[in-house]
Amino acid sequence: MSDDVPGYGEPQRHGGPVAPDRPEAPTAPAADPGAPLRAALGAVRAEVGKAVVGQDAAVTGLVIALLCRGHVLLEGVPGVAKTLLVRALSAALTLDTKRVQFTPDLMPGDVTGSLVYDARTAEFSFRQGPVFTNLLLADEINRTPPKTQASLLEAMEERQVSVDGTPRPLPEPFVVVATQNPVEYEGTYPLPEAQLDRFLLKLLLPLPPRPDEIEVLERHAHGFDPRDLRAAGIRPVADAGVLAAARAQVAQVTVAREVVGYVVDLVRATRESPSLSLGVSPRGATALLATARAWAWLSGRGYVTPDDVKALAHPTLRHRVQVRPEAELEGVTAETVLDTVLASVPVPR
Repeated sequence: MSDDVPGYGEPQRHGGPVAPDRPEAPTAPAADPGAPLRAALGAVRAEVGKAVVGQDAAVTGLVIALLCRGHVLLEGVPGVAKTLLVRALSAALTLDTKRVQFTPDLMPGDVTGSLVYDARTAEFSFRQGPVFTNLLLADEINRTPPKTQASLLEAMEERQVSVDGTPRPLPEPFVVVATQNPVEYEGTYPLPEAQLDRFLLKLLLPLPPRPDEIEVLERHAHGFDPRDLRAAGIRPVADAGVLAAARAQVAQVTVAREVVGYVVDLVRATRESPSLSLGVSPRGATALLATARAWAWLSGRGYVTPDDVKALAHPTLRHRVQVRPEAELEGVTAETVLDTVLASVPVPR
């Protein structure tokens, strides 16, 4: 995680949400019409906290993705609760959820669905695949070949699946949360840039600090079973209606022309960086604007500030840039390049 702004990935036991690369949000005024919706989303975070310790920033990132109707790539070493995090989130939401374990022998039809011959009617009928859901957990997405990875491209961008030339719309909302392991490369297929660009956020799940790891072990010592979330007391506290109402309020968050210009200047600076062979695309600029608006709303404000943009820059842009091989040999990473860009681009006042 980025260390340029305090608060990223640090556990917050009390108070408001913790956004990627942002401190705790201020409490919204009681008269704010969005307060009940923010309280409902805060309750979602509290329910997830019954199963997952010390990943509050990632939980808030997932909430932001739900507000933006965007997809999330979760990256972390084995055993940091990536899958458990998504399962706990789905248990706290009244949404249809399906899980696909991506393997080398998985076929595109296993994800999207396929035409099946019905001998009784002598006709082909479409059998839906697991992609027809609200929250799709694509577990270890980099373990399946590019052909199967590409089966999600249309679903993620167009929110539909075309089989035999017929487009079939996906349910609303539709969010893909994919996981991948950054340290195991044998037998994996790195996601191409075109597919990475379709993920709204890339969230890094770090190893927990010592106090959190002690709490994890204490929970297990007292009988916590990660395979039984119902016994952990997780209950659904929000539904698609809450998300739709919250998204409508996020759409009303205003953005000054100076802030829009700041977003454009940031992404253009990545394209001019000598350390990068690929900078942020216009899609990345719109993604950064969307996530900043969602964070501003979660913070109880009806307008976006440059700090909101800075807060979401790393998780929104880190997977959209490509470092040159010669720069990598010198220790340059996407995170350090983004740090340099954020430090060099003038902030509007």
